[in-house]
This record gives sequence, C-alpha cells and structure tokens, in this order.
Amino acid sequence: MNETARISTLKGIGEKTEKIFQKAGIYTIGDLIRYFPRGYDVYEEPVPISELEEGKTMTVTGSIYGRIQVGGSPKMQITTVYLKDISGTLKVIWFRMPFLRNTLAKAGAITLRGRVIRKKEGLVMEHPEVFCPASKYDLKQDTLQPIYPLVTGLTNHAVMKAVRQVLEECDVGEGILPKDMVREYQLSDYRRAIYGIHFPKDKEEFYHARKRLVFEEFMLFILSLRMLKESEERVLNPYCFRKQPQIEKFLNSLPFELTDAQKTVWREIKNDMAGIHVMSRLVQGDVGSGKTIVALLAMMYTGLNGYQAAMMAPTEVLARQHFENINHMLQEYEISLKVGLLTGSMTARQKRMVYEAVEAGEIQLVIGTHALIQEKVIYKNLALVVTDEQHRFGVKQRESLANKGVSPHILVMSATPIPRTLAIIVYGDLDISVINELPKNRLPIKNCVVDTGYRNTAYRFIKNQIAQGRQCYVICPMVEESETLEVENVTDYTENLQEIMGVNIKVQCLHGKMKQSQKDEIMEAFSKNEIQVLVSTTVIEVGIDVPNSTVMLIENAERFGLAQLHQLRGRVGRGKYQSYCIFMSASKSKETKERLDILNKSNDGFFIASEDLRLRGPGDLFGIRQSGILDFKLGDVFQDSQVLQQASEVANLILEEDPQLEKEKYESLKQQVQKIIQGGMLETTL
Repeated sequence: MNETARISTLKGIGEKTEKIFQKAGIYTIGDLIRYFPRGYDVYEEPVPISELEEGKTMTVTGSIYGRIQVGGSPKMQITTVYLKDISGTLKVIWFRMPFLRNTLAKAGAITLRGRVIRKKEGLVMEHPEVFCPASKYDLKQDTLQPIYPLVTGLTNHAVMKAVRQVLEECDVGEGILPKDMVREYQLSDYRRAIYGIHFPKDKEEFYHARKRLVFEEFMLFILSLRMLKESEERVLNPYCFRKQPQIEKFLNSLPFELTDAQKTVWREIKNDMAGIHVMSRLVQGDVGSGKTIVALLAMMYTGLNGYQAAMMAPTEVLARQHFENINHMLQEYEISLKVGLLTGSMTARQKRMVYEAVEAGEIQLVIGTHALIQEKVIYKNLALVVTDEQHRFGVKQRESLANKGVSPHILVMSATPIPRTLAIIVYGDLDISVINELPKNRLPIKNCVVDTGYRNTAYRFIKNQIAQGRQCYVICPMVEESETLEVENVTDYTENLQEIMGVNIKVQCLHGKMKQSQKDEIMEAFSKNEIQVLVSTTVIEVGIDVPNSTVMLIENAERFGLAQLHQLRGRVGRGKYQSYCIFMSASKSKETKERLDILNKSNDGFFIASEDLRLRGPGDLFGIRQSGILDFKLGDVFQDSQVLQQASEVANLILEEDPQLEKEKYESLKQQVQKIIQGGMLETTL
C-alpha cells in the first residue's frame, strides 16, 4: 500500500464511505496521512468542583449526593444527579440515558468528564463520560485523542480508525528534508512526526511532531515563493506615467488631510509607477488606517494617464461598496473617470455591457470580485491591478488578473498587521509599505474585558445603543466539539438573543456554511439598518463597512488569537460615533487576562501583533490555530514565528548552495516545489 493508493483499498471503506471521505478532500492514502487533527481532546487531572470553569470540558471526581432522577418526555429522557466532593456540589445531566440510573445507584466514587455550562441554578455539567469506579480514569489521564475536521456523514471515529490502519500497514517514507538538516535543527524523524501528530502519547511528542511538519510546510512554501520570484525577473516598466495636477487638486479639496504615513506610501507608489521596473508592492495598514484612499489615488493616477486600473475585492458586498464610494468621490470632485462594477451575481446582460465598455476603454477603473479574471473580460490597456485583503487571494489569482494586461503594476492591500520581520518572509515576492497611524478624525474604540457575569449588562448596553439608532455585532467562536455544529451554535444564540432583545429589534445570524449570495444579502440588509444586531462567526472579519455599527461583543474571546480579535474589532469604529468593543471571557486564568488586557489598552494592530508574539510560549502551539492569516495546513505565522524564521534561513542556504535544487539530496524537495509551483498550490496558501 503506497500513498497514491485509493482510500477504498483500506478495510471497511466501501464505495459509499469512500464518497464521504472524498467530500472531506480525502481521495488517497497520502491525503489521509496529511489530514491532520484540528485539535486534541486532553484527559487532564480531575479538579475540585469549586474550580470548574464555564465553557470548558473538565473532569471531576466525587460521590452521588441524594436521589437519581429520570424525567422529561419518552423521546427525551433526562437523567439528573448531584455530585459532591469536599469543595462543593455539582448538578449533572444526561440525555436519553435512563439506564445510567442502575450504574450510578451502585457507585461509590466516580469520575465525570464533560462540558460545563451555566444555567439559572449555576454551573451544570452536561452529558459527561462516566468512569465508574473512579480508578478507571487513571488509564485515560494525560492521553490525547485527535479531533479531526469533519463533514456530514464522517465521524471522528471513522477517521481515527482509517488513519491507524494506514500507519500500521503503510510506509510513510522519510519526508523531504535531508538527514543532515533534520539533525542540525533537532527535528523529529518524519515517520515519528506523522504518527505523533495523529496519535501523540503526550504533549511533548505532539510538540516535536508538529514542529517537524510545520518546518517542512514553511520551508516548502518559502522555497516555492523564492524560486517563483527568481524565474520571474523584474520586468521593465512599459508604461509612461506623468504628474497629474488633478490629483493634487483632489487632495487639497478633501475635508481631511492625509496622515504622514499615507503621504509616504502614496509617494512610494507614485515613484514605483513612474520608475524603471513594474511595481509589486504590498500596503500593510491597520484596520481603518485609510488604505482605500491610497489605492484610489493609484487608480486615479493610472486612469488620468490614459490607462485602466482594476481592483479585486474578496466579497461582492465589499466590491459593491468600493464601487459606490469611489464613484461618489469622483463625481463629487469632478474627476472625469468612469468606474465599472463586475461581480458574479450580475445578469448576463449587465456583464456584457461592462465587458464591452472595458474592452473599448470607456471604463477606466474596474472594481469587482473574481469575475474580473474571467476569460470574457478583455481590457484595453490594463496598467494597474489592486487586490484588497491579500491573504484571501492566491498568488495565481493575482497573476491571472495581472495577465489581463501587459505586465501591469501590482498593488496589494492587507489589513493584517504582521510584524515586518515576518512580512518580509511571508510576502517574499513584494516590496512592503506600512500605514502605521490612524486618520486624525477617528475616535479611538473604547474596550473592556469582562467575564460572563457581565452578559446581561452588555445586552442592556446594546439595547441602549440601538435605541440611539446604532447597530451591533456579536461574534461567536466555532464550537469545540465539531465544526459541523458551528451552524447550530450561532443559530441557537441568535434565537435566544432575539427573545432578549424583543420584537422591535431585528437579530440575524451569519456563518460560514451559508452560500455567498445569502451572506451578501444579509450584509446588505445590515448595511441598510434593516438588521440591528448581527450574530456571526469570524466570517465577518472581512466584511462590509458599516459606519453606523458602534458595538462589538465577542463571546469566549479567550478562544481567539489577539491578531484575529483585533481584526474583528475593526468592524466598528468606522464612523463619526463613539464605538465600543466588549471582550467576554469564560476563562479565569492569569495568562488569558494578561493577553486580553493588551487589547483593552491598545488599538494599535502592529503593537498587538508584536505583543502576541512575545506572550506566546510553546504551550500555545497546542490545539486550534489562532491567526488564520495564511491557510497553511498546520503552521501559523504568529504561533510558529521562530520556526518560520528558521525555515526561511534554511531556504536561503539551500538556494545559495543549489539554486535549481539539482543535487541528489534535494530531489524529493525539488519534486514537491515543482508540484506546488506548477499546480498553482501557492494559491491555497497566500
């Protein structure tokens, strides 16, 4: 059995089960080996009842206190007991398990492990695992059980069983790193790393396994990016850009002055576009720092010089908003350039009209989504390509748009404040500009970090803001147990919040399982204040600009990375009203409080990103990835910053020694790099 063998060659996987695995992207044995867990269930030491924390899966040991009750309806029987230890008493409930009455009635000391929630009567443990007698838990304590990303019909047990079978029967090889490199950087053996990432016997084995695989992932990415860049030498600038007095007049007419950082970046862009080589520049700017106005200046500069510019946004809603804002500004300041919008949801007739106007050069500035790179779009003289929210687009997508013109200038916008040392590695094919100050007219967001006891006060505050005509976001994290439960989680929360808010306030939910058209429809309604409270997962991170939104409540803030929390917070504070962000945490740990306090004290994304790196120790590598900035399978730019830097150093040394990877020891490495470049797989990463 080798890596290219179909998944159906495994025992117990027939045609029907194979199709379910394929829905998760698992077609071959190799796909299964690299279908890594998204987290682990850790069977930790039992704690006293008094130390239980809301929202966590925890373990307690005690004795049954009082009577065992079985109630509810015949279809939904609920078994209720009270567990007692020297520190307190805990209510425990199970669903559809009436037979437990007999087991528990005879029990002495028992151990229970389950999720702790808060109800009216206090903390309750729901549907826990039972270890009776308590000593049975000793066999499980300190073990780690993998939790895999699932699709409908695929169970965690099915994936575990299949992976075990493969690791027992299949030779997974030695990996792509030369042995001398593995020794020098004290990396785990590849076979041990693969086994250790799926079934680690303890946290230490997990850390070593993960480090090896993340190192490999980063190094492949960096090598591929560097070799791609080397194969595409800097192109001479085929365009002639002259100074445009209308732009200076436009800037002098604006009701605000550009910040010093905006002026510097605009000067860098202008020099690039009029320079010897074609521009490839990344503009990193914090949320609300005014990147869009800089992009508009570059597009105006292009249009007024007789060329076309295209801006690609990650969502239709954002594309439409950019189109409306830019169109309004050009009309208001009498700039004679025509703007066109091109999105997937437009009718065939609407698209055809835009295609014709773009091809004829009647539209100078084109704004849209991926529709901009479709074959039917022919530009007359495309000289500038702007992509908004860089990490949502792949290198290949960027290239596809660039290929619509003759070596157009490339301008990439990102609101993700990656520290410069990491940005140079991650965006290796681009020059970097930074907008590191906010416009003077922006009111700083007021922040507070609170525990769950503040929830009702937060709801009253939200009601008060809505009474003043404002709107609000509520962010819920993904449910830990299963990604497939994400929808129910947000839906349930929305229903409960609708009851609390009353009939006069419209509450709606938004989540990643929805179709793009449905998401766009909800965001459009929210932008028109037809929805007052939007309950969402992190899908809102890149969304519409709603200046009327003044409150963001983030539930279980401890489950997010600081960079992501800061990105989410950037959805408010975009208008003239004072805005607020409430970080609600169920955790009582000092580390969590210290981490969230950084957000409480600062609205500076670059400071937050550097503090995030400073605070993260090796323990933070355990469990779910935090930043979500680049779509690596295992690696995380923030959590694994040291590994990223090491991998970058190694990639540089390898290319200095062997620029084309022609030596025998790099043969496996070269094959993987070629596969990534030729297959456009950088697209899934950047």
